[in-house]
Amino acid sequence: MKVDKSFVPCSVADGDEMYANGIFVFNITKMIECLGADPDGIALESVAVSDLWESSSINEPHVDSVDVSKPVIMAEIAPGKYNLIDGNHRVAKACKMGIKSVQAYRFNVQQHMRFLTDSKAYATYVEYWNSKLKDFKSDGS
Repeated sequence: MKVDKSFVPCSVADGDEMYANGIFVFNITKMIECLGADPDGIALESVAVSDLWESSSINEPHVDSVDVSKPVIMAEIAPGKYNLIDGNHRVAKACKMGIKSVQAYRFNVQQHMRFLTDSKAYATYVEYWNSKLKDFKSDGS
């Protein structure tokens, strides 16, 4: 993958929900808006709750108020490996309720990179992704 010199970081408005992983910050609000504008553009599938749930620090009182029928969002963070980036409370509630699977939107790398909010982070992400591709190829995967 090559750095696109014309990359424009995703805009951030007051109140936008973000997902931060180190210097990589994704605008979740804009991802959700994208889904609303083109719901067929991103894969929606059933994912096992056990594949998503990691005991993490969440706002326990908030868990009961979430709607587990609302799809979660996953992003491809390495070739073929997707991480949950929106919906931890929904997954926690599903786990608590004994629900075996939830609906999830899966953004592949090309689809989610455009929601990065910083140009430097974008360039670093391309380097990161390329290193993962090398690891993937050297593993024979």
